Amino acid sequence: MIIFFILGALLGATAIIFAFQNSAVVSVIFLGWQIDGSLSVVLALSVLSGVLIALLLTLPELISSYFQYKALEKKNKILEEDLRKQKELTIFAKKDMPTESDISHIERGAIQNNERI
Repeated sequence: MIIFFILGALLGATAIIFAFQNSAVVSVIFLGWQIDGSLSVVLALSVLSGVLIALLLTLPELISSYFQYKALEKKNKILEEDLRKQKELTIFAKKDMPTESDISHIERGAIQNNERI
């Protein structure tokens, strides 16, 4: 945590030094708009707009990955339940062939719920 604080302080100090060294007034013309301002402010705004555009371009991939993650979590829960049932069937099959009531107990989670058949 302290490392992030130190990095933030260094970045802030660098930004302040940059702003003091680049205080000249510049004129920027874009699509008929003319903006006059400090060179450091113009550069900072252009960097921030680039970061914003990059975030907007990666947003669809992030959303897609999130939905894939949720689908895989759901599938994993189903597979874990199937594995639990197979383990219970294996335990009962070692003793003797399970009856229909044994299988219904397994379907309801007999061993997981500490029930005895």
